[in-house]
Amino acid sequence: AAATCGGWAAVCDKFRTARTLSTVESRKDPETEPYRSKYSARALLQEVKQLLSAAEEGGEARLLAVRRAVLEYELGVNHTDTEELSAGEEHLQRCTQLLEPHRLSPDCVSLYIQAQNNLGILWSLRDEIKTAQTYLESAEALYNQYMKEDGNPPLDPSEHFMAEEEKITDQERSKRFEKAYTHTLYYLAQVYQHLEMIEKAAQYCHTTLKRQLEYCGYNPVEWALNAATLSQYYLSKQCFMEARHCLAAASVIFSQAGQVPSAEDNETEQDQQDLRQRKAEIARCWIKYCLNLLQSARKLLEDNIGELDPDRQLELKAQRKKEEDEKEKGRKKAVLFGTSDICDSVLAIEEKVSSVYPLDFQEAREIFLVGQNYVLEAKEFFQVDGYVTDHIEIVQDHSALFKVLAFFEEDYERRCKMHKRRLDMLESIYVDLNPQYYLLISRQLQFELADTYYEMMDLKIAIGNRLEELDSHTIKKINSLAQLAIKYYELFLDSLRNPDRVFPEQLEEDVLRPAMVAKFHIARLYGKLITSDSKKQLENMQTSLEYYMFLVDYCEKYPDAVRAVETELELSKEMVGLLPTRMERLRAKLCPFI
Repeated sequence: AAATCGGWAAVCDKFRTARTLSTVESRKDPETEPYRSKYSARALLQEVKQLLSAAEEGGEARLLAVRRAVLEYELGVNHTDTEELSAGEEHLQRCTQLLEPHRLSPDCVSLYIQAQNNLGILWSLRDEIKTAQTYLESAEALYNQYMKEDGNPPLDPSEHFMAEEEKITDQERSKRFEKAYTHTLYYLAQVYQHLEMIEKAAQYCHTTLKRQLEYCGYNPVEWALNAATLSQYYLSKQCFMEARHCLAAASVIFSQAGQVPSAEDNETEQDQQDLRQRKAEIARCWIKYCLNLLQSARKLLEDNIGELDPDRQLELKAQRKKEEDEKEKGRKKAVLFGTSDICDSVLAIEEKVSSVYPLDFQEAREIFLVGQNYVLEAKEFFQVDGYVTDHIEIVQDHSALFKVLAFFEEDYERRCKMHKRRLDMLESIYVDLNPQYYLLISRQLQFELADTYYEMMDLKIAIGNRLEELDSHTIKKINSLAQLAIKYYELFLDSLRNPDRVFPEQLEEDVLRPAMVAKFHIARLYGKLITSDSKKQLENMQTSLEYYMFLVDYCEKYPDAVRAVETELELSKEMVGLLPTRMERLRAKLCPFI
């Protein structure tokens, strides 16, 4: 029956209706019946299967086998979509068994690869990542073998249920085949990510993104987020040029999202909100880029006390001049995304921010300003109301940008001003934070505020040392900064106490170093307080000694702690040796007759 012309047309019609139900209509299914269209499609596919069986006597065996394989494939995907994985697996396995002998022929290869892809997805859904990997890698190998041995655009699976005149063009065939293979690579990237094969995952992700642009098969928002995420991998490898390229491409492709009317084009407020959030997430990736580039440059330039080493600076500048641009050109070719029109827009964004290490204040400032612009953009969406954690992380990044810029600033007064900006932004969020709900963030802020006051105090002392003699204004300033640093270090240390306000006998691994550094810094701060009252001075020395003693005693009791605070411990031991003698001398001055 199905073999007659009219009968075959009816079969094709049923098949086409089932496809439409599955891919188009199902999007409109009500939440109460999420799979309504999928079930209707399944019933039609079963009918087509019956009609094919009826036609089997007269038909050509190979042709029928391939058509049956198409139906098994559609049923397999259908059952997977409705979360009936065992049935889905059965149908997909039947599809690959029917095709096995012909899997390299142009009428079967695309279907076979898509069946393998879907088996890969199915096993991932079961959390059997290794099995998924086997199916996907076999699909990848088949694509490569077919392209090497034949390479002609293969039939699209849907063509097995089309009349001759409806068949699609070679160009469209090729596009669909490449899309199926892009899916293979996309799922492999995720599998490798799961198996913590990070480099391989990044490489597959990059190839997927390139291919999606090449064959215009992508959702701009998703594509941009994947590219921005990939940039963070390149950052971790210190590949700033690649990271910048991914981010610039992400920004360009994302901007298409607003322009391309979506299928339904009745965008809701929620869709708009989602777009704004994604844009802010990409901005946050840019902040990390600027921050990482500046921090890596600081590592290259700093001497053993954390200041900028001018000899190293000259050496790096000379080396940079000498380094040929050829290296960059070669690397660039390997990672470039997209067609020429996209490339131009990407290049325009790349030109706004460097991808080489900044080696002086001017260069650092340019990167800082780009980062700061993205901070403002990200904060626009991630506001304190509703996004406390995100908002605070962005402010912390903003503060870190100022901190690393201060490293490049030679003028101590201007450096102080930068730290002052950090204090203002950090204190304004700390004040409104409930430490009960946000203990970790609260600790981070206490420690960073303390560190910033500590750094400012050191800068004020350095400024004071250049004066003939310290004036009362500078003394007041130094003391006030020291006291504020002590206050925040003490708040941090208090947060480690138990509900009965008792300080822990042994510190947890994650707070060990910060707690010891806080104790060490408080000891130093008491030593820096300036007073003309000798009695007060003695008290400060005594407090200072007690804090240094804490480090020494703690490390004796818990030798494992030593490696976390080697430098601080060494200096503490030295001070524990020196301070008692100094205190004796001061006491003798106070009471010479005793």
